[in-house]
Formats: sequence, C-alpha cells, structure tokens
Amino acid sequence: MYVRALSLRDFRSWEAAELELPPGRTVFLGSNGNGKTNLIEALGYLSTLGSHRVAADAPLIRMGAQRARIGATVVNTGRELRVDMELNQGSANRAQINRSPVRRTREILGILQTVLFAPEDLSLVRGDPGERRRFLDELATARLPRLAGVRADYDKVLRQRSALLKTAGRNARSGARGAEMSTLDVWDGHLAAHGAVLVAQRLRLVHELYPHIAQAYSGIAPESRPAAIGYRSSSLPPEFLDVTRTPRDDDEEVLEAILLQELSTARPKELERGVCLVGPHRDDLELMLGSAPAKSFASHGESWSFALALRLGAFELLRTAGTDPVLILDDVFAELDRRRRTALVSVAATAEQVLITAAVAEDVPAELESTPMRVETVGEADSRTSRIAE
Repeated sequence: MYVRALSLRDFRSWEAAELELPPGRTVFLGSNGNGKTNLIEALGYLSTLGSHRVAADAPLIRMGAQRARIGATVVNTGRELRVDMELNQGSANRAQINRSPVRRTREILGILQTVLFAPEDLSLVRGDPGERRRFLDELATARLPRLAGVRADYDKVLRQRSALLKTAGRNARSGARGAEMSTLDVWDGHLAAHGAVLVAQRLRLVHELYPHIAQAYSGIAPESRPAAIGYRSSSLPPEFLDVTRTPRDDDEEVLEAILLQELSTARPKELERGVCLVGPHRDDLELMLGSAPAKSFASHGESWSFALALRLGAFELLRTAGTDPVLILDDVFAELDRRRRTALVSVAATAEQVLITAAVAEDVPAELESTPMRVETVGEADSRTSRIAE
C-alpha cells in the first residue's frame, strides 16, 4: 500500500498543496514550524479520523478558514482509490470515496492504513490509560473497520447512561421516585452488548500482538528486561486476561453476560458516585518490563524502546494480512540512539512506503535511500503558509 498523491486545502499551515509521492522512502525536510508534520498528520487523519497531536478537529482548520480539505489517492495491490475528507467549522465533517459522498465519515476507514511513530508516543508508556485504549482501538479498527461503528455506539450509550446515573443518584438521595431505574436496565443492556464486542476485539488483538511486541523490544533493547503486554480489567475473570488464551467464537456472548452481571453488582456504587464504573472505558493495556509495570519503573530509554516496540509490533501485525501499511516516522530519528535507529531502519528498509519528517538531512540514517522534499514557509505573520520548496 502506498499514497500516490496528497492534496490539502486550508489544513493547518497549508493554504494549498498538491504532492505526488512515490513508493519507497520520502523525507520531508524543514525547520520546526514550517509545516512538515502537518503533511503526515493529514494522512494519519485519513487513516484513523483523528490527529496524533490534538483531540479536536478545530485546530486542524487553517486560521481564518471555515473548512479544511484532505485528499489522497491510495494504491493497494494495483488498485487505486481516492479518498477525501472535509473538516467543517460548526457543522458535520463530510467524506467521499472516488468523488462520491458517503453517509458516514467512518466509511473511509480501512482504505488507507498507516502506522505512525512520533515523539508523542512516549505517552503510550507514561500517559493515562486512555492513550493506550486509543492505541488498541485504532489498531483494531484498522483491521476491522466496522468496529468504528461499535465504538461510536458505545460512546453514545456511555454518555447517556452516565447522565442518567447522575439524575437517578440525585433523586435517590432526595427520596424522589422516578422512572430512571427501569431505564437504567435498558441502558445496561446496550452498554453490555456494545462493550462485549469492543472487549472481545481488544482481547483478540492483544493475543495476536503480544509476540510481535516481545520480539520487537528484544531487538531494540536486548540488554533490558523482557517486555510483555496484557489486558487489565476489573470486570473480567482471570482466564480472559491470559494473553496466551485463544479467543473463541462465543466470547462476545459470554462477555456480554459478564458485563451485565458486573453492572448489576456495581449499580449502588454507580448511583452514589454518578459515574459508570463497569465497561471497556475503564480498562487498560498493561505494559510490563520483567515483573514491573513500565509506566512506573521504565527509564527514559526503556520508555522510548517500548513505545517504538508498540508501533513496530503494530506494523508487523498489520502486514500479516498481506499488504504493508504506510509507515510514518515523525521527527523521531534525532531522538533515538544508534541501536533504536538501526531497529527502525531495518523495518523501514522493507516497507512499501515510508514517509519521514526531519529538521535536517543528517537526522535521517544514510543507509535509508530516500527522496527529499524541502518544506518552507512564506508570507508575513498570520498570512504565512507552507509550501514545498522548488
């Protein structure tokens, strides 16, 4: 898989851009703030419908513009598909496939698969569980695009059920009697149904991913303690949390029954606190070095190694489906020591397409033969825009 062409309009610092990209390795060179990371951020957005740098879409729209547009032509096993996204201020985003509108933007998921490694990935090791859940869910959705709809439905149910818990809790404390309890039973069923699908896919992913992570980490940091991953959930019995357990066809049904029971048990506490205490939104991807959690005991170098191993493991898992995802490396070579650079180079050398950003050419290992594109900014103050230098 590779991106043959990328077009931007009013995206971040780019007023307009039309790029032709070859297979192999392309390096976007430019000083910090010139807009090189914005190029690969746009491709990451087409792949995941989110940015690796910000949580909301508003910062992605160029200052003073009402909308931003991203378009890419993706080649996969000889077949070309054009995918376009329009990000709008104050209204719903819109998407097209081969110039034809689609009902939901998530229908474009799966057309472009990317694995993006960036300095922000240290938060996968050191950050909150939400960062690791996002890593799992985006990777699972890349493999099974329909999971995006499950995630959206789960998030909607979670918001509505949480609001109902707050109302029911207040009424219970004041002695008022309402219909919230019977309504909660309905939302429990929805939460358990969608949550079971999401948890089942996460467990399957962890089961298939863990050997790739262990192998990647041992290659990056052979002198370190062995790395392992697991799934942490207070709602599930221990047998489901064993990463060596082979997932079964009836897992979703069993998990739904477990979540329903846990919701019933937790309801008094939930009403007291006004929050939903059961479900995949409370779970975590466990990262271990030897017998110690990486978040608490990893050194800075070990944290970098684990973050890189997560991305390389994801890349190797995705390519087992028969096609390489686009590998995107955002200004990371300058942050890595020789061993980590070598491990990254060995993967990049075999990928169908690699897109790299760097401040200077010397940051990119010489053994990675690549096509350079220099990015610069022109204009004054608020009117500055990025461009590809001639």
